[in-house]
Amino acid sequence: MAEQTTGEDLSGLVQNLVARAQMAARQMANLSTTIKNDALKRMAEALEAEEGALTAVNARDLARARENGLSSAMIDRLRLTPKRIGDMACGLREIAALPDPIGEVTRMWRRPNGLEIGTMRVPLGVIAFIYESRPNVTADAAGLCLKSGNAVILRGGSEALHSNLALRELLAKAAAAAGVPEDALQMVPVTDRRVIFELLKQDKYVDLVVARGGEQFIRTVVDHSRIPVIKHDKGLCHTYVDAEADLPLAANVAFNAKVQRPSVCNAMETLLVHRAIAACFLPSFCERLRGAGVEIRGCPETCELVPWASAATEADWETEYLDLILSIKIVGSLDEALEHIARYGSRLSDSIITTNYHTARRFLREVDSAAVFINASTRFTDGNEFGFGAELGISTQKLHVRGPMGLESLTSLKYIIYGEGQVRT
Repeated sequence: MAEQTTGEDLSGLVQNLVARAQMAARQMANLSTTIKNDALKRMAEALEAEEGALTAVNARDLARARENGLSSAMIDRLRLTPKRIGDMACGLREIAALPDPIGEVTRMWRRPNGLEIGTMRVPLGVIAFIYESRPNVTADAAGLCLKSGNAVILRGGSEALHSNLALRELLAKAAAAAGVPEDALQMVPVTDRRVIFELLKQDKYVDLVVARGGEQFIRTVVDHSRIPVIKHDKGLCHTYVDAEADLPLAANVAFNAKVQRPSVCNAMETLLVHRAIAACFLPSFCERLRGAGVEIRGCPETCELVPWASAATEADWETEYLDLILSIKIVGSLDEALEHIARYGSRLSDSIITTNYHTARRFLREVDSAAVFINASTRFTDGNEFGFGAELGISTQKLHVRGPMGLESLTSLKYIIYGEGQVRT
């Protein structure tokens, strides 16, 4: 479809997509676990079989991204490599191996009048997934929505259009061969941003919007949606090295949190270090970071210990770099570290490095984030790492889900009631 379209064209396009998705969702809710698992395995096989074709299509998106001056972080997110395609296939197989949540009766109880009441897991219905870059997320969304019995309408970023369209066609056809309605997995085929606003009006057909992208993008979706939105918001993650930390362990964990893949939301952006161990920890650790190409922006005390570091500004404490840049602040206490995280954090992932049990427990209780770690890297905040097979996003809010969104996050509950002729008096 041509990218230049009128408002009327876009409205008609979206109406067609959501109506077909709603019809497919009714069928999806009643698919057997066998059919869904067979579809997921076929999808994984299709990805592996078409690895070369997918990387060739992705190369077109990468070339266009470079021409348009996208950041290195965005280009890294956009890239499909054989390993990433293999990981996508592995994720689909892991989803197939997970228990099917649909139809699970989570509890039952009997009332004095003899009624037996329970709750059963059911699909949400139609999910609109609006996201930027990262075409590997397309396969994750398709797999999770399929296994949880939902239809999904995908709207990826314009920078990944060709990759996403190729993935959607490949995955939908593979699933259809197993008996899944092809309309259960749809992709908005135009880059015109006005289509997002049309989609966000469709509360008659769409049950949930999941938004995954930059801060301004998320705000735009929330401001214009008539449909409940779950936000995969920015990740301004902290690691706090306590006065009683194991310093070699702290160095390894913090290095991993920053360097292993800096362009993703669960990478560390700010390192907090207790003043009592700063002098024996920071100089050598920052040299290790410098060897990995990391730019340091530090508080005045940090700059004294690490003379080549740049002075951090107020804006640095609020910035999700998604790059090899790290802010470092020396603090005098756990209280000061907690205050800094509460003020600047995004409530996605934060970690403490300490050998003190009581300090660790207090950090767990008081840090209000979706995932809080003790002596481990924030990079583990991920649906696959949590055993979910994949994730639709990492919710940074509290309703109705929080943290990595796996299968159960894409379900609701309905009440089921067994009676023997009871009437209310």
